[in-house]
Amino acid sequence: MKITLPLSMVLAAAVLASCSLLKKPSKEEEDQDKPKIEPPKLVGRVASIPHDRKFVLIQSYGPWKSDAGTILTTRGPENRASNLRVTGEKLGDFSAADLQSGDVEIGDGVYAHHVPKPPEIPVAPEAGPQVPENQKIEKTENVQKNN
Repeated sequence: MKITLPLSMVLAAAVLASCSLLKKPSKEEEDQDKPKIEPPKLVGRVASIPHDRKFVLIQSYGPWKSDAGTILTTRGPENRASNLRVTGEKLGDFSAADLQSGDVEIGDGVYAHHVPKPPEIPVAPEAGPQVPENQKIEKTENVQKNN
């Protein structure tokens, strides 16, 4: 017994099957390719400011690690903001940071923003000229020629 399908049904099945090939990647698949951007994290507060206002002491709200030279930001009332540079000096819950710009007052929140470092590309060491194993490396002597 032979079964025949109308040509329109065969074409419809082919079109539906080909549509699955044109599927856009889902939002989750797109997000996996992009580096994740983290919002600034509240890490402490400005605990004290010496009279010269060149640096501040930050009281941390928990364990956090910042390398010397890391830039932190502060936020206070009336949209007051400043940039701080971590000096690397630390004593207990307190860390020192140099005031880079802006206005800062005691009690302002201190935020760290994690910026992921791009992956390092391994650099292959430079190799000398390569000679196939079956060839001998000929040594030449410096011979002075008299013309």
